[in-house]
Parts: sequence; C-alpha cells; structure tokens
Amino acid sequence: MSTIDQIDLKKVPKHVAIIMDGNGRWAKKRGLLRVFGHEKGAKAVKETIEAAGKTGVTHLTLYAFSTENWNRPKVEVDKLMNLLVSSLKKEFKTLHENKIKLNAIGNLNELPSKAYKELTEVIEKTKNNDKLVLTLALSYGSRDEIVKTVKEIAKKVKNNIISLENIDDSIINEHLYTQNLPDVDLLIRTSGEQRISNFLLWQIAYAELYFTDVLWPDFKKEDLYKAIINYQNRERRFGKTSEQLK
Repeated sequence: MSTIDQIDLKKVPKHVAIIMDGNGRWAKKRGLLRVFGHEKGAKAVKETIEAAGKTGVTHLTLYAFSTENWNRPKVEVDKLMNLLVSSLKKEFKTLHENKIKLNAIGNLNELPSKAYKELTEVIEKTKNNDKLVLTLALSYGSRDEIVKTVKEIAKKVKNNIISLENIDDSIINEHLYTQNLPDVDLLIRTSGEQRISNFLLWQIAYAELYFTDVLWPDFKKEDLYKAIINYQNRERRFGKTSEQLK
C-alpha cells in the first residue's frame, strides 16, 4: 500500500513550502561537482510537484534561490540560472496540461535577462490554470521582503494613502510578495538542517515545521506523503488550548 493511501484527503495542508536543501552535499558524497546535485535536484522538483497535485495541495512554494545565493561562485550561479531556463522550457507543457499556475516571488529584477524573460513568459501562459499554484522563490530573502514592505507602507502613510491607525495584518499582507497566497500550513526542510534560513518569516507564523534527513535530490513522492501524514497527526491550536478546539 502506498503512503498516499494513508493520507486523509479532507485534511491536506493547503499551502506547503519547501526549503530544498542538500544538493551540494549529495554531489560531494558521490565525488561530483555541486552542479550535478542541482541537476538531480531539478528532478526531485518535478516529482514533488506531481505528488502535491495528487494529494490536493493547492499551493506549493519552493525556495529555489535566496538573496544570499548570489554570493556563491559565479560558475555555480550561472549553472543554476541556466538550469532554471532549461527547466521552464522543458516543463511548460506539463505544467499547462496539469493546470498548474506558475508564480514567482523575490527581487526578480536581479535575475539574468534570459531567465527573467523565460520566467515571465511561463507565468503569463499559465496564469489561468487553477489546480495548483507553484511559486518559485527566486532572489528571495524574507528580511529583504519585510524591509521593502515597511518602506512601501511608510511611504503611503506619509502621503496620507494609509492612516497609521489602520495598519494591521491584512495591510502588511497586501504589501508582501506573497499577497495573493494563503499563509503556509506546512514547511518542510530537507537534508537534516533545522533552521528557516530567511524564508517566509511572516508567512510561517503558525506553520507546522517538518525536518527530514533526506537530501533534496533523493526526495521522492513518498517523502512528501510522509510529511503530510506527520502534519495530519498534529494538533493545530493557533494559540488556543486543546479544550477550546473541542
């Protein structure tokens, strides 16, 4: 029996976010260059998207490239950007046929022109798809996002567009990159590391955190199913007591 048969499809997390970690270590363990780990990791992305669709997850957000990743060796960054372009071209048909809408968050203007062009084209071509929203976090950093949000709101307060008294959670949400996405229900991090790494700090306020030792290139459908089952076995209280929930 597949692990998916153990999932209660009525209690699937709406929004799953994943910190895809371990590509470099996967390659190093095999005596390969880091770029081979990224190539293998791209296959894990495809399998994870398919698995998410089967369970009924409506939003899947993948931490693909952080603001800090620009500091990596140029050859690795170039490979990652080229891999992004080739993957978008290769998978567009599959995305469209499976009614998957592509979305992207982050400082996208920092992407190389070729990568930006391919990304925006696929986003435009899939904008009416409604089964699963796949969001790629590219050149993304949560602190950077929050600083941008504070500046935008402050400017509107200064220009009397927003009153100081009306600033609340919803106003902040409207100015985040993720303004059209629900809060994260389940955050997964692979490779055994147990930290958030500047990813969706505001959006994961009440998310369930799931850490696995599996390196990202080895992450399979069954690994996602296990994470969802683990999520379903938890009690989500949102600050309330167990008695209040009953």
